[in-house]
Amino acid sequence: MADPIDFYFDFSSPYGYFASIKIDRLGERFGRQVNWRPIMIGTAFKASGNQPLVAQPLKGEYSKHDWDRLGRFMEVPWHFPDRFPVAALAPSRAFWWLNQRDAELARRFAEKVFLAYFGDGRDISDPAVTGMIGEALGVDRAALLEAISQAEWKQRLKDETEAAIARGVFGSPFIMVDGEGFWGADRLWMVKKWLERGGW
Repeated sequence: MADPIDFYFDFSSPYGYFASIKIDRLGERFGRQVNWRPIMIGTAFKASGNQPLVAQPLKGEYSKHDWDRLGRFMEVPWHFPDRFPVAALAPSRAFWWLNQRDAELARRFAEKVFLAYFGDGRDISDPAVTGMIGEALGVDRAALLEAISQAEWKQRLKDETEAAIARGVFGSPFIMVDGEGFWGADRLWMVKKWLERGGW
C-alpha cells in the first residue's frame, strides 16, 4: 500500500482551512490515506523566524483580500474571524485525544472546528467551543474537556509539533508526500502532479 499523505495544519490558518476542504478527495483519488496532523504554528514560526501574515506590512492586507477571494472562488463558507489569529490549543489537544480512539471521528471533528472558526466566526480558542463541537459529534463533553486539560495531551501536541518541525514543517498547511514537503494550499496542484507521476 502506498505511503500516506501527512497533512499538517493549524486550526487558526485560513490556508489550512481551504486545503482541508480538498485534501481528502485528493488522497482518495490516488488511493492514499491522509493523516491529519494539527500543530502549534506559533512554535513553528519561532523555529523559522516567521510571523503571522496579518502582522506583515502589505502582505497582511493582501492576505485578507486573498482569503475573501478564495472563499468566493471555492464557494465555501468563509468569514474572517473577529479574533484572529488565536491559539487553537483546545481543539488541537482534543483532536489528538480523539485520534487515538477513532481517527475518522477526529478528522470529522477537525472539519467542524475549521468550519466553526472560518465559517461561523466562533472563537475556537475557547475550550467551551471545543466541547460543543465534540458533543455535536456524539463525544462526551465532560470527558473531552477533561482530556484537553491533562498533561498527557498537552505534551502530545507539543511532541507532534516538534516532530513536524524536525521534518521541515514551518507553515500551514504543509503536506508531506513520499518524504517530499509542499507548503501552502496553492501547492495542492503540485501534490496532485507528484501523485500522478510518482515524483520527479
